[in-house]
Parts: sequence; structure tokens; C-alpha cells
Amino acid sequence: MNCLDALSQQRLPYGQFEIIVVDDAKDEATAETVAEFIRTTGIETRYLAQPQRLGMAAARNRGWKAARGRIIAFTEDDCLPQPDWLSNALAVFKRGAQVISGQVRVPVKDRTTNHERVTFADSISFVTTNCFILRSILQRVGGFEEQFDIAWREDSDLQFKLLQLGVPITKCPDVRIIHPIQQSSWWTSLKEERKQSYDALLYKRHPELFRQRIPMYRSQIVRYYASVCSVLIGLMALMMGNVFVAGLSFALWFMLALTLIMGRVAAEGADPKHLTYAVATALAKPFLSVYWRLHGAVKYKVLYW
Repeated sequence: MNCLDALSQQRLPYGQFEIIVVDDAKDEATAETVAEFIRTTGIETRYLAQPQRLGMAAARNRGWKAARGRIIAFTEDDCLPQPDWLSNALAVFKRGAQVISGQVRVPVKDRTTNHERVTFADSISFVTTNCFILRSILQRVGGFEEQFDIAWREDSDLQFKLLQLGVPITKCPDVRIIHPIQQSSWWTSLKEERKQSYDALLYKRHPELFRQRIPMYRSQIVRYYASVCSVLIGLMALMMGNVFVAGLSFALWFMLALTLIMGRVAAEGADPKHLTYAVATALAKPFLSVYWRLHGAVKYKVLYW
């Protein structure tokens, strides 16, 4: 509702824009919220419920295809477009823009988790959380790639398609939204390791641009693989009765794990609560990361590690 309230405060006259809400969860409460918004504001708003959960890319495709306007604006339900969001963007399009990437401001708390800092860093790049595109351009690139069925890398895929077509992306700091950081649990970063699988898909579709623009964190990934391999070798050595090799393997794993734990503690803090979380995530993350990377490589048939 906060996003809809922010849209109701736009300085652009109501008759010059429409709002389309695509509900990927098909939630009755969302439908009621939209109906109440229409009753109280009178702003033209359409509610579209997805027949099943298909992901952000599919929801955005349905939204822009249903829209009647020449210019399509994208944001998300937890974002707050500023009052001059639409009017400032429209002025840039009148000067010839085809795609606009606006500014995403993320209020940072005094104390943030490592996961929240990563979220903040991601918001600096091209994201469709705050993006305007001509309908004709979306038609040329085929919209969003719906194989990205979670909210990850679908915006990078669109950006790369635009770059390959030579479509200029205009950066507009005056086209602003506020994207509050959502409070996350300590295990959220573990759950989100599945995103590594979609990195493999993006790499397969745009290998050169991926290497140029997506951080690879090679040294960290090497440590992850080394951790997993040392545990597997240690277990195999134990099964074969080779205690010496097993001892060396587990000693290597312990040193790697200790390095990861110290890094997490430095990022999250050394109080007992954060120390427990740091140990748990540092021990589990290498195995989850390697699993999802290999899962993506197999699923999308690409040499990606």
C-alpha cells in the first residue's frame, strides 16, 4: 500500500498515467488493497493476478504488455517513488531518451547485516526497480527472459540485451525512488545461495558481458571449492582407512573454515549472537554455493563454476 500511496502523490496529473499491479502471489489481500486504493483516489489502476507463481520477469512481462502507454515504468511493491518520479522521467523522454535508469536510494541503518549490505550494493547497478523503457524497445528485445523465475539477474539480462542492440541507457539521478532495506533473518543469505544457479543462466546467455560487468569473486569461490573438496577427500580417506590423508584434508578444511568465520565475524560483529550466526553461515555457505553453481551448470548446460 505504501507504494500505491507514493504513486498517488505524483505531480504528474492522474489522467497522464495508469497503474498496473501484477500480483505473482494471487493474494486476496493485495486485490482488496488495490480495490480500496481505487475507491479512495480514483486513479486508474488495474489489478492482474498471475494464474500461478511465475516470478518477477513473467509478472513484468504481463504488466507491460497490458499497459496502454508508450512509456513503461517499472518499480516494486516495497519501493517509494518520489513525487517527481514520473514527471522528471517524462521530461527526459521528451529530450529523446529511450531507456532511463533512475536512482535507487537505500536508507542504511547504523548496523546492517552482510546480506543487507550486498542488497544495497546491488541497488547501485542497473535495476528494473526504477526503470523506464519505451514499449517499442521492450518489443524489440522481447521483454524479460522468463527463465529467470526468481527476482535475480532478470534485470541484468534485460540490460545486456539493450547493450547488444546498441540502445542507450540514460542515467537519471533526478528520477528517484526510496527502497527501504527489508529486515532479514540470519539464514536468508544461505537461502539465497540458489541465486548462483541463475548466474549460470546469465553467463550462458551473455558470456562476454557477464565477464565484463558481473563481479566474479574468484578467490572466494576457490576457497569454497577447496573447502568442499577437502571434506570429501577426508571422508573418502577415512572410508579407505587412510588416516594420514584424512587428517591433512580435515586440517585444510578447518583452516579454510576458520578464515571464513573470521571474515563473517569482522563483517557482522563479535557479540555471541552474531558469532553463532557467523559460524553457522561460514560452515554451510561453501557447500550451498558449490551445489547451486554446479546445479546451474548442469541445468543450463554451460561450463560455469
